[in-house]
Amino acid sequence: MPNAPRRIVVDSGPIIALFDAGDAHHRRALDFVRRVRAPLLSTMAVVTEAMYVLDESLPAQRNLLSWMLAGGLTLVEPGAGDLERVIQLMEKYADLPMDFTDAVVVALCERLGTHHVASVDRDFAIYRYKGRGKFVNVFFE
Repeated sequence: MPNAPRRIVVDSGPIIALFDAGDAHHRRALDFVRRVRAPLLSTMAVVTEAMYVLDESLPAQRNLLSWMLAGGLTLVEPGAGDLERVIQLMEKYADLPMDFTDAVVVALCERLGTHHVASVDRDFAIYRYKGRGKFVNVFFE
């Protein structure tokens, strides 16, 4: 991975794909977690969304939680400042619209100082890091 990121904030799509063999991005998700060396960070909003989508498969949900327990994903939760930023972001991107989980991912990236994300959501090509910079979606590299 050229210019390897120090850390990557992961959206729900790659997580869902990793644990759902029928997902169109399943193989890419497997390859991604095998090749990436940077720590994978996310938030409980992302995990909640993934668990909801995987709700038809208790084994998939169990495997996701086990992967997290084994260190596959580190949770970083939003603080009050992040939630204020989430409101700003959802208002700014209301025409898309930006959902809560995407707004939390963007706010988390801004707080952590990383513009590297992993997402199947093409909206990350539209969202801007700190209002100006583009995100680098390493899931599709």
